[in-house]
Amino acid sequence: MKHFDFSSLPRLSTSATQCSADSRSQTAFFQVDEKLPFEPDGLGGHVWLKIQKQGINTDWLAGELATFSGVPQVAVGYAGLKDRHAMTTQWFSINLEGHSEPNWSEFETDNIKLIEQTRHGKKLKRGVLAGNYFKLRLTDLQGEQAAWQANLEQIKQYGVPNYFAEQRFGHQLGNLYRVEHWFSTGKAPRKRNQKSMYLSAARSWLFNLVLAERIRQGNWNQALVGDVMLLAGTKASSFNVDHVDEDVLVRLKTMDIHTTGPLWGKGRSSVSSDSLLLEERVLTDWQDWQQGLEKAGLSQERRSLRLFPSDFKWKFMTENQLELEFFLPAGCYATAVMRELAVITDAYQRNFHNKEALQDSKDVTL
Repeated sequence: MKHFDFSSLPRLSTSATQCSADSRSQTAFFQVDEKLPFEPDGLGGHVWLKIQKQGINTDWLAGELATFSGVPQVAVGYAGLKDRHAMTTQWFSINLEGHSEPNWSEFETDNIKLIEQTRHGKKLKRGVLAGNYFKLRLTDLQGEQAAWQANLEQIKQYGVPNYFAEQRFGHQLGNLYRVEHWFSTGKAPRKRNQKSMYLSAARSWLFNLVLAERIRQGNWNQALVGDVMLLAGTKASSFNVDHVDEDVLVRLKTMDIHTTGPLWGKGRSSVSSDSLLLEERVLTDWQDWQQGLEKAGLSQERRSLRLFPSDFKWKFMTENQLELEFFLPAGCYATAVMRELAVITDAYQRNFHNKEALQDSKDVTL
């Protein structure tokens, strides 16, 4: 049985461990505002609503919109799930063809606010997302402010490793253990959404292992012969590095291109030479997972090893509070950025588990 430990994945330096703080000590201290890759055109049978919510699950809100509109839930679309325990702003589409439009102001509550309303000719589909703006307040800062400042400057200049963050793998990395059971026994989960979630976790973990090794070797943001480079701001525009020349070095330094790691699937790996040898060595003990991903029909893809938060700004609100603002492309994690800044404790999760422990102790006493 394989063992999984997210904390074993290396940071770039030990300086991040010299600082610590809490996140999500209040709901409003973790704000997410999604950005679509296009603007709705204002015409068509689908009403598009930009909604700010707090303490509410995205899927639940979609169901409430369907009920309020008198349409089936399949008529409601959204680009992606947003954290329940945060202040998030995202778009929803509702297909009202053949239905009268309700008074949307009556849908608002203390935790649901209508920010913008328009129309479009198509449903908003999952994954149709350019990225997210984050505004985060960290509290109970520990460590010298000079160390905080140095870490912030490092992130702004060089970016961070583009890890799939811990929440990708479920509670206590449980989805990875479910993958291991599936691939070792051949007993696949019955539900389609579970299969999709476990497969996503599997290829994400293999990517993280490759990225971790390149961090250990000090070449996570440097070109190896045989690397595949991804053009910044794209998901598929790439080229192979047959030899490392001055042009490649300059483009890497200016963030025009990024080194990549594997999102495993069927087909031949697109890397070669030194890069291929490194990835094969890292994944030697994971061939059953590679075969499982191939058998499931996933295809080989590449993902940037480096994440560069754009519009990265910060402000010390008090001696022990820091406010961060930045934009990340779709599929990237704010927690991956904060991991290179400090040791971050999720205050909501801590308080939740403390309440559970208190309740357990009461139950035992009773």
